[in-house]
Amino acid sequence: MSITILIIVLTCITSIAAFNNQNIKQQLIFSPYIIKRKKDWFRFLSSGFLHSDWMHLFFNMYVLFLFGKTTEAYFMRVFDNAGATLYILLYTIAISLSEVYSYFKHQDNQGYASLGASGAVSAVVFASILFQPLNKIGIIFFPIGIPGFIFGILYLLYSMYMARNANDNVGHNAHFYGAVFGFLFPIVLKPELFMEFMQQISYGR
Repeated sequence: MSITILIIVLTCITSIAAFNNQNIKQQLIFSPYIIKRKKDWFRFLSSGFLHSDWMHLFFNMYVLFLFGKTTEAYFMRVFDNAGATLYILLYTIAISLSEVYSYFKHQDNQGYASLGASGAVSAVVFASILFQPLNKIGIIFFPIGIPGFIFGILYLLYSMYMARNANDNVGHNAHFYGAVFGFLFPIVLKPELFMEFMQQISYGR
């Protein structure tokens, strides 16, 4: 069984358990206020395995399934024996890192809490864009599909705009920071990946 499938299974089990037991949700959810006072640092990670409802869970796990297989395969190919460990680190660090901004912004806000794997899923999507920038990605507004690197730019701009202007209870900051991390993490490990990314865009292959 692939790492991606294992993550999906674990996330589904944890999320569904929390659907049926609010105590589990409250013990694992990301709450900057509680983290600051109780030092529950594990919430930076545990919250990524919770979701607010079935649709939230389905969408994140569906996107992870679509992009995770490719990204995982590239990690195995590019980083050899370390690929599995680094792929797990990509996912888990992205969950935590995508919440850092919200932690400092809301650490004194008792009413703020967040959950979901969106930051990590964004990281996986953007890692796949690094490896395959010309692969087309289709979304609601672009059903035909657009090259991944163009989608990536639009996604980052959209996330920045929504983070500043929207009041829709969606973690746009987590999406943004998770995406940026997902793109940069493999490059930090192997800088020549950026040149390969640019060459693919420049030569169209």
